[in-house]
Amino acid sequence: MKEITCIVLDDERGARERLVVLLSKIEGIKIIGIEGEPEIAIETITRKIPDLVFIDVEMPRLTGFDVVREVRKKNVYPDFIFVTGYNQYAIKAIKKEAFDYLLKPVDIDELNKTLNRYKNNIFTRFKEKKSKNAEVLRQFSEREIEIIKLIAQHKSAKQIAEELYISKSTVDTHRKNIFEKAGFHKTSELIVFALKNGLVR
Repeated sequence: MKEITCIVLDDERGARERLVVLLSKIEGIKIIGIEGEPEIAIETITRKIPDLVFIDVEMPRLTGFDVVREVRKKNVYPDFIFVTGYNQYAIKAIKKEAFDYLLKPVDIDELNKTLNRYKNNIFTRFKEKKSKNAEVLRQFSEREIEIIKLIAQHKSAKQIAEELYISKSTVDTHRKNIFEKAGFHKTSELIVFALKNGLVR
């Protein structure tokens, strides 16, 4: 199984550093971002698209729940594990579809238990998603795959038309068909799909 990529977000330096140290001791975990400010973390998460985000609840300006909401608005869906010293957030965290909830100070054994459950869960989801993605990919024609790759490279319909020697209206028709087949609503969803399925690097 590939390494699980994660980002740590906590405005408390001590808590942030402690969690990073604990995570560094666990095999199969790769930390790709460490943030102390929620606004910057939103940009980091949406740019790096981690598997998992360890996120504090109480932060200045934006709460952990605000961060989750903003990230999902951008059509990026990592799993979140809330880390906080406040018990009362547990139920709310679950309702926000967090994978789990850990109390500070984080205990290495509890962290290991959570991550082991996560690994089992993500393995199951990976197999299901891989099967679903393969099914979606089979629906596309060779031309549609070409166009998906070019859209994911942020090329305009006009640029794609010129590169493939077809009309812009033909590109628009293909794009419409691609979105209908895959159930996409935004270009960002298509780009994430292309990245996750190795259509672009």
